[in-house]
Amino acid sequence: MSDVRENPTAVVFDIGRVIVRWNFRYLFAKLIDDPAQLDWFLANVVTEEWHHQHDEGRPLAEMVPERIASYPDHADLITAYATRFPETYPENVPGVPAIITRLKARGVPLFGLSNFGADFWPEFIANEPALEGFRDIVVSGHEKVAKPDPAIYAVAEDRFGLPPGQLFFIDDKAENIAAAKARGWHGHVFTDASSLEADLAARGLLD
Repeated sequence: MSDVRENPTAVVFDIGRVIVRWNFRYLFAKLIDDPAQLDWFLANVVTEEWHHQHDEGRPLAEMVPERIASYPDHADLITAYATRFPETYPENVPGVPAIITRLKARGVPLFGLSNFGADFWPEFIANEPALEGFRDIVVSGHEKVAKPDPAIYAVAEDRFGLPPGQLFFIDDKAENIAAAKARGWHGHVFTDASSLEADLAARGLLD
C-alpha cells in the first residue's frame, strides 16, 4: 500500500450527490401527490437498496418486470423509474462544476468512480458537460461490482495508472471513502462545495 502522506496529484470524483443532485423524490414527487404515499413508495417499492442492484450490474430488463410483479398496482410508477430516470438528477450540486473547471485549468488529472447503472449511463454521460475532459470514469454497472467493494477500487487503480497515494477521492458516503483509504487513497467525505474547495487547496490541488 502506498503511504497516504504522499501528496495527491489526481482527483477522483463520485457523481451522484457530488457532481449532480440525485434523489428519487425529484421524480416521484411529480407523480405521487400524497406525502405519506410518497414516503411509503420510496421506502418499499422504488428504494435506493433495490436500485443498487442496477448499480451492481443487474439489467433493468430483469429488475423492472420483477418489481412490477411484486407491486402490480404501481406498475406505471415502476416503469417511470426506468423511462424517466434523468429526472432524478435535475441539476448540478452548487459550486462543484466551478471547482472542476478550476482543476482542469491547473492541469490536474481528473477521473470518475461512480455507482451508476449501465442502462442509465449513456444518456447521463452524453448530457453532463462537467465530466468532459475526465481521463477515465469507472462505472459500477459496467464492472458489475459497486462501492464499497474493494474490487472496484482495484479496477480504478489499474485503469487510472496511478499509485493509490496519488489519488484524492471525493464521495458523499463515509463507507466509500473508508474503503478507498484502506487501499492508501486520500479521501474527502463530500458535504458541500466550500468544504471541498478548502480541502483541495490544503492539499495543493487548488490555488
